[in-house]
Amino acid sequence: MPRHVALRAVGDTMSEMVNFSPDLHEAMDSLIQNLLASKPFLLYQQSQTRLEADHRARSLLEQLSMQQSHLRQKQVDGGVTQAEIEELRDLQAQVQANATIMAYAQSQLEAVNFLREINQEIAQLLGVDFALLARATTC
Repeated sequence: MPRHVALRAVGDTMSEMVNFSPDLHEAMDSLIQNLLASKPFLLYQQSQTRLEADHRARSLLEQLSMQQSHLRQKQVDGGVTQAEIEELRDLQAQVQANATIMAYAQSQLEAVNFLREINQEIAQLLGVDFALLARATTC
């Protein structure tokens, strides 16, 4: 599910679970719209689109995920070879050298940090941890 859809879904779910006043619902919707239009979110969405269009980057991430899963299973079953560890390290190096993947990871980190800053500001204004409240109402 795209992040903007998920963000709107959180707002809708919170509205359904708690009977918010129309003013609060409007403020919450405005916050969501502003978050989606913010530079960190726009850059994240752009980098996500580039990642989805980059077949090589997606292939590297898929290979890395499969190799990690394979090695986790081998650890449970009784051992990983040095060659398999080297193959994993090689894949990790290829991922870290891929500009599309790294731009996506950086934009994701910046979007998360931006949300943390927003949460801190809301928490100070309300005197409550907004993210913790949102998490509790959606679980």
